[in-house]
Amino acid sequence: MAPSASSNTTTTFDPGVITSGSGLVSKKPDLAVVWVGVDAKESSASAAQQVLAGKADKLIARAKSLGIADKDINTSGYWVGPNYVQNNTIDGYRASEQLLLKWHNVDTIGKTLDALVQEGGATQISVNFTLADPKAAQAEARTLAIGDARSRAQAMAGAAGVKLGKVLRISDLSFSGFSSGNYNIKDAAPAATQVPAGQLDVQVSVEVDFTIDG
Repeated sequence: MAPSASSNTTTTFDPGVITSGSGLVSKKPDLAVVWVGVDAKESSASAAQQVLAGKADKLIARAKSLGIADKDINTSGYWVGPNYVQNNTIDGYRASEQLLLKWHNVDTIGKTLDALVQEGGATQISVNFTLADPKAAQAEARTLAIGDARSRAQAMAGAAGVKLGKVLRISDLSFSGFSSGNYNIKDAAPAATQVPAGQLDVQVSVEVDFTIDG
């Protein structure tokens, strides 16, 4: 019988330094995302829908008069259904519509919210702030994060008495998005609404693998 073939498996281990790093930059937001809504309750679904249509037309007209472009006005929700009360009985029908508006002048957002509620008839409204194009801020934070990872790796290599080599791999550990303030306004106050935009924190985290030389 012929001897069976055998193979030798050799496992190699490349020593290296694996570190993580993070970078944080703060930017003033340049876009306010506003959710506004209107609703109606009537004895029939069709009546509720008709009343709602009139309220929505008024709200949209006011939004446009403030300078919000058609492309920045989107329907985010629409609902018509029975209104249940005690003992699971129906006492009428309710209709509601929610709009998503983009407002590009965050410094005047307070006046805009007042106009949408007091003159546009909005009964639900909330707003948060963001960056229209976050890529530049993310790139800046990413550069800081990689620099932080390299600084940690050099400290580790120095403590171990070895020399840090080239980069083998970089992994982005960041989640999509960044922190943003959120404001909910249920009832419009007689005084002007104050909604400071503040600063947004854009954070990037990375993992970097380095070789060891010598």
